[in-house]
Amino acid sequence: MNVALSRGERVSVGFCYAVVVLTCVATLYPFAYVLSASVSDGDAILANRVFLWPIGFSLRSYVEIVDYPYLWRSFANTLYVTVAGTAVNLLVTILAAYPLSKERLAGRGLIMFLISFTMWFSGGLIPLYMVFKLLDLTNKLTALVIGFAANSFYIILLRTFFKSIPPGLEDSARIDGANDFAILVRIVLPLTLPALATLGLYYAVSRWNGFFWAMVLITEKEKRPLQVLLREMIIQAKFENEIESVLQDSRSRLVPENIKYAAITVGTVPILCAYPFIQRYFVKGVMVGGIKG
Repeated sequence: MNVALSRGERVSVGFCYAVVVLTCVATLYPFAYVLSASVSDGDAILANRVFLWPIGFSLRSYVEIVDYPYLWRSFANTLYVTVAGTAVNLLVTILAAYPLSKERLAGRGLIMFLISFTMWFSGGLIPLYMVFKLLDLTNKLTALVIGFAANSFYIILLRTFFKSIPPGLEDSARIDGANDFAILVRIVLPLTLPALATLGLYYAVSRWNGFFWAMVLITEKEKRPLQVLLREMIIQAKFENEIESVLQDSRSRLVPENIKYAAITVGTVPILCAYPFIQRYFVKGVMVGGIKG
């Protein structure tokens, strides 16, 4: 049955739709522009004639980028840090959140206070760098994998989700002889799959886009992640000469901006492709922490 809306309600609904449309346009336009510029003619880019659709369509920039120095090596480094780092993140988060969801854990209040304390206070950048230095983790991708193994906020969220699971399920399994580890693996984790998928996506995006500590800790070119390379290409323009040397043998009209936009696209598309695989879990997962326990 259709319900007639008052004039004020129609105005409110129209305003909400307008805000959503404008937000979508503001979010999607940068992606559309970068993709269009990466396949457009170089003269059109320099003349600022590329707005939404490609001008002088050509995939030459993507062909040239295959031979670009260090790009694919950086891509492999980022893939390794993202996959291994996300696995470590989820493992540590689960092993921290599950015990903290049990009231029988001795010292639970103190542990929660210490974890929460780190959300507002930290030792600072220099002491943290000194820790990496003393552990001999500089210029090693391992530092990026294990150096940021957990997020305090995500631990608290997952702990709240674990507390929302009916205790009767665990009690039944315990009567059947299951220990805490078996209960976690066989009962709790399957029930928390939406939460784990969502947190895994957040961790993966953070790993993929992270560049600050990679820039600080990694100085060897062969070990730089992709985002550090892109930053130097786009912001600092350190590789302008290398890009020009790649373009010398190009038959089509390309400029360094073509290569830069193509590199940005290559660096963005892979992490975007991960979302469709966990979309069915995402709606439930974003409610992590919304149920009090």
